[in-house]
Amino acid sequence: MIKVENISEYLIKNDIKPSYQRMRVFEYLTTNHNHPTVNRIYKELIKEIPTLSKTTVYNTLKLFLEKGIISVVNIEDNEIRYDADTSLHGHFKCEKCEEIYDFKINPSNIDYGEIKNFKINETHLYIKGICDKCKQ
Repeated sequence: MIKVENISEYLIKNDIKPSYQRMRVFEYLTTNHNHPTVNRIYKELIKEIPTLSKTTVYNTLKLFLEKGIISVVNIEDNEIRYDADTSLHGHFKCEKCEEIYDFKINPSNIDYGEIKNFKINETHLYIKGICDKCKQ
């Protein structure tokens, strides 16, 4: 998980003007490791920022994606979630509680077979099933 000591400096370093709303959205993503949707972020932050609009959340996330400081988790066609952890890792979605869990991927153990000489820009691994809590 990403740990950012100074969100304002981190955003500036990534060529993003650190407005209060942008800092709060990024802080939410880094402190609440829940792979949220736009609606979830909006519902949580509107309590503290009454002037926040859903459009601001969308635009902020779009900017963060363009700058490469977050990634999209798109396990379901109708649901886009966001992740501040841009390191190589996989996602497991529980089909009962709908929580998403991260797991490590060891790139040296992946057999790329026929595409091993290709230039790979992104890697995504999504698994669906039932988590331990819901199995019981």
